[in-house]
Amino acid sequence: MLLLHSCGSLRRGSFRDTAARSTHANAGNHSRGSIAKLEPEEIRMNIHFTRLFTLVLGAIPCLILGAPPNSRAQVGVMITVGPPPLPIYEQPLCPGDGYIWTPGYWAYSDDFDDYYWVPGTWILAPEVGFFWTPGFWSWGGDRFVFYDGYWGPQVGFYGGVNYGFGYFGNGYEGGRWDNGHFFYNRSVNNINANEIHNVYSAVVNNATESRVSFNGGNGGLTVRPTAQQQAAARERHVPPVAAQTQQMQAARGDEQLRASVNRGKPPIAATARAGDFKGSIVAAEEAGGAYIPPTNCGVSRDPKQPTGDESHLDNRSQDGGRENASPTNSFGHVRDLPPAEKLPAPNTGNPGLDRKYKQEQEKQFAQQQQERQSLAQQQAKEDANVANQKANDTQKQQIEQRHQQQTQDLQERHQQQQQEMQQRMQPPTRAPERSTPPK
Repeated sequence: MLLLHSCGSLRRGSFRDTAARSTHANAGNHSRGSIAKLEPEEIRMNIHFTRLFTLVLGAIPCLILGAPPNSRAQVGVMITVGPPPLPIYEQPLCPGDGYIWTPGYWAYSDDFDDYYWVPGTWILAPEVGFFWTPGFWSWGGDRFVFYDGYWGPQVGFYGGVNYGFGYFGNGYEGGRWDNGHFFYNRSVNNINANEIHNVYSAVVNNATESRVSFNGGNGGLTVRPTAQQQAAARERHVPPVAAQTQQMQAARGDEQLRASVNRGKPPIAATARAGDFKGSIVAAEEAGGAYIPPTNCGVSRDPKQPTGDESHLDNRSQDGGRENASPTNSFGHVRDLPPAEKLPAPNTGNPGLDRKYKQEQEKQFAQQQQERQSLAQQQAKEDANVANQKANDTQKQQIEQRHQQQTQDLQERHQQQQQEMQQRMQPPTRAPERSTPPK
């Protein structure tokens, strides 16, 4: 869970990062008066998908936030400047069937003490029937907290933030699952109906054009989770997939996406595919509102050199776990990917058909494991060659980028294969509903 102070939004139109240390105050942002905050019960609903910045204090966050004892929580230095308003941008064309829109958002990095824009993008759902619940910033009483987004069978609470394109602050109006297939609402999505036929049109009345990017605090949204959203938060969830993590990492490394540089108008507001910042990209039409970055925001520093009383930030876990590794190394290689999970056992009601599908599942899983192992060995061999040949920094970077792209392609290909397998195991679908192209 990210703990931050904030200030700070989209017209029509998540994750884990490092510690925040800025204590700048932005004029016109949050004063200590007139502050709304989420109550402990409301904060608890997303605690499994949040993480507090910096120093681990064990059970103290559990007492403060009402978090379950097994939640990973870290308490860090407060930041008094919040995310800029959400920029105005158009949605890129959906690249194919099965992709679901995940809206852009402002993340934060302590490496350069600044917010940076993570472009919205199309992502293959990790499981049939799953929707994306966007992350959001929320005032926690004395700081701002970022709650990570997640995948699940229902769309949960995302702070009432109007991210656009179906995410208008409550639920999702961009599409629905029907018999194992995702049907797109063309009223709020950019879909080529000549290629994707499972579409429909439903008019959505977007009552607010608010571009406020946070909940609570002075000037923030005052929406609270409903009973249904709280129930959705207790269902089984899946964290952001590898492609989403890579989208965040690529954004973090692009200086032009820092708020102090683009003043809330990022040059890459959305991408058709995750991690591809040179292909089908969309620039922001305009900033969502005025944003004046505080002094020293966006200044890069050596993360190995703590300043002031921040030396305690280096007292990190020594267990060698990946969760404390540098974000730029995550999923850079096949070896960094989480263990592959097998699909649920088929249950069509036909035992013979179930056995056939089960065999297909096992064959697919074995093939994917073999592809993982083969690519991992290839990447390890190339890394060894780079080390032996004493390659320069440019050559090393090229190898790292190629390995990251290979890993992303493998992950997306396997996800699509699994999705297609699940769709084959679904009951026969009815004739898709077609809509008349808008004039």
